[in-house]
Amino acid sequence: MRIRFKKWARPELEQSDFYINNPEEWKGKWHKAFKNSENPLHLELGCGKGNFIANKAIKHLDINYIAIDLIDAMLGLAKRKVEEVYKNNNQTPENVILIRYDIDRILNILQENDKVERIYINFCNPWPKGKHRKKRLTHTRQLEKYKQFLIKGGEIFFKTDDDDLFNSTLLYMQEAGFKVLKKTYDLHKNPIFEENIQTEHEEMFSKQGIKIKALIAAI
Repeated sequence: MRIRFKKWARPELEQSDFYINNPEEWKGKWHKAFKNSENPLHLELGCGKGNFIANKAIKHLDINYIAIDLIDAMLGLAKRKVEEVYKNNNQTPENVILIRYDIDRILNILQENDKVERIYINFCNPWPKGKHRKKRLTHTRQLEKYKQFLIKGGEIFFKTDDDDLFNSTLLYMQEAGFKVLKKTYDLHKNPIFEENIQTEHEEMFSKQGIKIKALIAAI
């Protein structure tokens, strides 16, 4: 998703209590970055404008969430969304951390000791051209990286509107040794999640009549 530069985003992020500007320094000790360090740790890759992470985290205050994106403007909007949702629920965002980082280099900030229990990947760039497919967040090369910090039995929840990306991801999961526990080619008609929080993309594509594909896989 392209987004206009927002000059306020970086200053606001740097002043935020739930934004971390030096994620590499927290590698192997992310649980200590949260007030409730014993909570399970979940991760969203590509958080966009933050609707998913804000509404997911507020419903599960007993889980710690890290949301990653590479674009300051996106993270700035995500920060404001988290603040809005938590304020409306008379809470402070103590179980959410936003970080700016290139997901391709994720092993620089996460490792086995971080014990991530679940990864959410929602409507990532499908990179349709063959030479770019290795950039997909669900590509085999990326899944192999995630295995380095997911716990045994750790899960990946994935949603997309793109048919080719979804079918390819099923193959990527097999290649990387993940077991697909559930899948659907029409999430809204055949739900596989106990709780489905729609992203901005999901709402847009659904209004266009595009079916949402989804899966749950575990290592």
